[in-house]
Amino acid sequence: MDKEITKRAEDYSQWYLDVIEAAELADYAPVKGCMVIKPYGYAIWENIQKALDEKFKKTGVQNAYFPLFIPENFLKREAEHVEGFAPELAVVTHAGGKELEEPLVVRPTSETIIYDMFSKWIHSYRDLPLLINQWANVVRWEKRTRLFLRTTEFLWQEGHTAHATKEEADAKTMEMLKVYQDFAENHLAMPVIPGQKSDSEKFAGAEYTTTIEAMMQDKKALQSGTSHMLGQNFAKPFEVKFLDKDEKTEYAWQTSWGVSTRIIGGLIMTHSDDKGLVLPPKIAPIQVVIVPVWVSEEEEKATFAKAEEIAEKLRQQNVDVKIDKREGRPGPKFFEWEKKGVPMRLEIGPKDIAKQSIVAVRRDSGEKKFIAEGEIVSFVVDELEDIQRNLFDKALEFRKNNTHLVNSWEEFKEIINGEGGFLMAHWCGDVTCEEKIKEETKASTRCIPFDQPEEEGTCVYCGKKSNKRIIFARAY
Repeated sequence: MDKEITKRAEDYSQWYLDVIEAAELADYAPVKGCMVIKPYGYAIWENIQKALDEKFKKTGVQNAYFPLFIPENFLKREAEHVEGFAPELAVVTHAGGKELEEPLVVRPTSETIIYDMFSKWIHSYRDLPLLINQWANVVRWEKRTRLFLRTTEFLWQEGHTAHATKEEADAKTMEMLKVYQDFAENHLAMPVIPGQKSDSEKFAGAEYTTTIEAMMQDKKALQSGTSHMLGQNFAKPFEVKFLDKDEKTEYAWQTSWGVSTRIIGGLIMTHSDDKGLVLPPKIAPIQVVIVPVWVSEEEEKATFAKAEEIAEKLRQQNVDVKIDKREGRPGPKFFEWEKKGVPMRLEIGPKDIAKQSIVAVRRDSGEKKFIAEGEIVSFVVDELEDIQRNLFDKALEFRKNNTHLVNSWEEFKEIINGEGGFLMAHWCGDVTCEEKIKEETKASTRCIPFDQPEEEGTCVYCGKKSNKRIIFARAY
């Protein structure tokens, strides 16, 4: 008997894990903290890769691949970088039956080894900009893990670029963040807020970090993509230099940016419900499932033939279709595809064929309609677009309804400990206040939104002057 999915209101964390299990997205690996991504879950990741890869290449980025193992001394060259990652490093000390002369770090991120190669490839301003991305796995030895959201090993892409000027690097940092925002909102139907991280929350070794922040259904924030302006912080220790047009030696200006499989966790928590997974059509491995309903052998042939006919017409419109030809009662099949979040289900039985109509059911709303056979293709195409739009609008409305303007420390504590959500509050910029707020409420600074207007006020914690509100929230 299928395990029942825990309701969100009862236990949100267990609901999340139940949805992953019910949709067959991933499983626990024999190695603690690691996961096995099952075919359906990996198909979602492949669609994410495909969409992002296309967007990256339109900006001039090329894919490459760099080693999994990094000499330990590489990380030590950029002090802030190694300090930031030291607790999470996995280190290889023995190989081939012998102790290594120098330990090798299993990559937690690849800035150091990539920039060592950049120093060999870049000689002149004519070699710039150098725009590289790699799709890879990384390892960070996490203490507390959760499928997709935080695992010891995870998949991601990491972009690395080198430029002749600071202005070019600044522009690239913002360009890639906009790529992430466009992808999150238009493919994942996940509304995000772009902004800059505080200094304490920025990437270790960066001049500044930009981010897109999304609200999950438990009102916590999820960092859903980051783009870092590295300045010359890595170029100098790794000797990434070039001769400019005046034959003068200059250090390159660099950026890095990445999105990982944690975005699948965000996708789950943004849209799914107590019945299981809900997927936006643009990222769903299966956009439409056709379930023939039959009793006799003659009915089986007729419903299968009609299903194939409709599927072919939909495929001609670039709709991903699956026909469920398995034996068994239709009810359990409906339930299974519902749990897997397929955006639309079509049901075809002998009576439907006789009436020249088809039953169409939306996953997002559960709405059921009888559609004339001749109109089914245009109907499905339009409905998929509407489902995509509806999921985004619903998530955006949820975020708006759970974002609060906060003007006092008492109000801050009352809301964060009560209904929760995004708190728009003034902050003086002092790291001491930031740490105290996090210590007392578990709410962190999520980002300083780019579109947040200047506004005179006082820090919600210490009362010092502030000219802008920022977002505070509890986060994953």
